[in-house]
Amino acid sequence: MRRIGMIFTSALTLAAVAYLSLSPVMLMAQDQPVWRIGNSTISEPKNKPGFTHFDYVNPDAPKGGNLNLSVSGTFDTFNPILSKGDAVAGLSLVFDTLMKPAEDELLTSYGLLAEGVSYPSDLSTTTFRLREQAKWADGTPVTPEDVVFSFDKAKELNPLQSNYYAHVVKAEKTGDRDVTFTFDEKGNKELPDIIGQLTIFPKAWWEGTGPDGRPRDISKTTLEPVMGSGPYKIASFSPGGNITFELRDDYWGKDLNVNVGQNNFRTISYAYFGDRDVEFEAFRAGAVDYWAENSAARWATGYNFPAVNDGRVKREELENPFRATGIMQALVPNMRREIFKDQRVREALNYAFDFEELNRTVAFNTYSRIDSYFWNTELASSNLPQGRELEILESMRDKVPADVFTKPYANPIGGNPQKSRENLRKAIGLLKEAGYEIRDSVMVNSKTGKPFSFEILLSSATLERWALPYAQNLRKIGIDARVRTVDAAQYTNRARSFDYDMIWNVWAETMNPGNEQADYWGSGSANQQGSRNYAGIADPAIDELIRMVIFAPNREEQVAAIKAMDRVLLAHQYVIPLFYGKTARIAYRNVLDRPAELPTYSLGFPDVWWSKTATAQ
Repeated sequence: MRRIGMIFTSALTLAAVAYLSLSPVMLMAQDQPVWRIGNSTISEPKNKPGFTHFDYVNPDAPKGGNLNLSVSGTFDTFNPILSKGDAVAGLSLVFDTLMKPAEDELLTSYGLLAEGVSYPSDLSTTTFRLREQAKWADGTPVTPEDVVFSFDKAKELNPLQSNYYAHVVKAEKTGDRDVTFTFDEKGNKELPDIIGQLTIFPKAWWEGTGPDGRPRDISKTTLEPVMGSGPYKIASFSPGGNITFELRDDYWGKDLNVNVGQNNFRTISYAYFGDRDVEFEAFRAGAVDYWAENSAARWATGYNFPAVNDGRVKREELENPFRATGIMQALVPNMRREIFKDQRVREALNYAFDFEELNRTVAFNTYSRIDSYFWNTELASSNLPQGRELEILESMRDKVPADVFTKPYANPIGGNPQKSRENLRKAIGLLKEAGYEIRDSVMVNSKTGKPFSFEILLSSATLERWALPYAQNLRKIGIDARVRTVDAAQYTNRARSFDYDMIWNVWAETMNPGNEQADYWGSGSANQQGSRNYAGIADPAIDELIRMVIFAPNREEQVAAIKAMDRVLLAHQYVIPLFYGKTARIAYRNVLDRPAELPTYSLGFPDVWWSKTATAQ
């Protein structure tokens, strides 16, 4: 979701050249290439050549101190490229990307490994020029060969990356420090941007031999500490238990404008826990410095302990991360299973979910029900379609549900016994239309007599407080819904292979949805193991809408296509929408400090935070 030309011989010359955004109105009328220090898919980058640091950092932030964090689950690999295994938390500290996002601008990045980016007006290619000073941790330069290797291996070994970069045909070295990416279609304005997100790996290191004398293999998991070009290195670890990253004094990019005021902790450690409640107790006891709360009940009742009361632990609710993020959190029926293929069945399952009652009893009425795949953003569809959105839907009227023209999407409303009974009656009616009936208090297939039975697979016991009451509600209409919680590794493997009846999932959307939509809902990813098309959606109209979103010539057209796609996805009842909060709830020990104003669209953690112990030193 991010961005050839005249060759300039120095970074100084490069920085003096004006740059343009990818906004169609800003594209050059002719193909006179221009190098840019930054790019944006929807607006003009605000920082100009020569800027010294991002506005949201403290450029004088001290370096030092230790940051202790926690993670649920386990890990078994340091290889960040694979879709198999459980990669350790924090690997992004070890590796740099071509570009670095600005967290106070929407969908805008500036050069990190790359000092400049260039592309022609038809967006058929894009070229990145690497910084001459960019180095791996062993002191060797980052080369175009490393970039080509990283891209090729990402597409080869990771289905998510393969889908993400599906329209990028090849990467090739086109200069001493230049790499050019070629696209299979013109006008895909986000391709230069998402290529800028590419994590770069050292080709020579991965093709060399390890300390044991055996050749390394990037296609396999490994617990050999990997080498990168980023600000941290792996200092120590216990397999599956903990890992510590240490700030590199010799980091090549520590004085870059995109890094000033960041990477401030001397060490960052992650401890792994198998139980979320035990993990929280570690935070209470002072073994963990920062906690992102995901339980409304715990936030309301679990913080009456001495460290909070005497100010050693601070609590905040911040909306920053949600200002530019659309959320769909949902229970996802796997349509690869026969029982979920009928839309009426999926709609009936939604009628059985009493959000209002659960929000009151479980979450202290702190959550809102989700009613869009782009919930809480300007991209969410609402009311009946009109204007350009309506025109798009009219052009495919025979391919989309009739409801998109006549009935705005709305979730069932419960909250009291009368409404709950009425919703369950509607669910029974829909199931009857789909070929089911109740016999001896059991919902069965009318033709085969087979009971309606399925399993809800969860990755955390924390979710059971929502899933178990839902399963109990389903039993009231004769459906045998079983809740099963498994460890993180098993859950990941089963989700990747679509080995489940129903799962709990969250899709986070940016304000510039694009190529990843094909991975979420496209027909091509429905049977591609490792994709995020967890529902198994394969619909020609949605495929067509995804292309409209990706190749929209301007923002107005893009928003209309996104809203049309959102409306069609909702009308098909692919998921049972759940809920979310509109603020991030965080608690942290007072040894941590941060800028008074955090980035507009992020908490900036841990990048722009620092340790007060370093201040004292």
